[in-house]
Amino acid sequence: MKKIMAALAMALAAGAAAAQSVDFTEPKDGAVVSSPFKVKFAVTGMEVKPAGTMDTNTGHHHLIINGDSMKVGESVPFDETHLHFGKGQTETEVKLPPGTYKLTMQFANGAHQSYGPGLSKTITVTVK
Repeated sequence: MKKIMAALAMALAAGAAAAQSVDFTEPKDGAVVSSPFKVKFAVTGMEVKPAGTMDTNTGHHHLIINGDSMKVGESVPFDETHLHFGKGQTETEVKLPPGTYKLTMQFANGAHQSYGPGLSKTITVTVK
């Protein structure tokens, strides 16, 4: 009985973690776009709140240009390749010169601390 309960608890925990995710609703992976182009963010299982809000299961989006997802708890840098949407924005326009880019969306808490790879998504776009 203990093994069944432990397995059930693990399955429920895995299901809860799987219920939290982020995605790009625009553009799609592999898209060819003209600059500037619209980027739209989505999150499931979490609530978008402005920076500074430290409620459980809340945070805001960050867009990392040509970078990877971040470790849990790592602070998102403030520089030209780490764009912060601390007002709770769920879309933006991005202006990039022609080329191919890796765009990584990273969800982070109100203190800009990453929720880790599980709440990130990477796509590739080509700016013509």
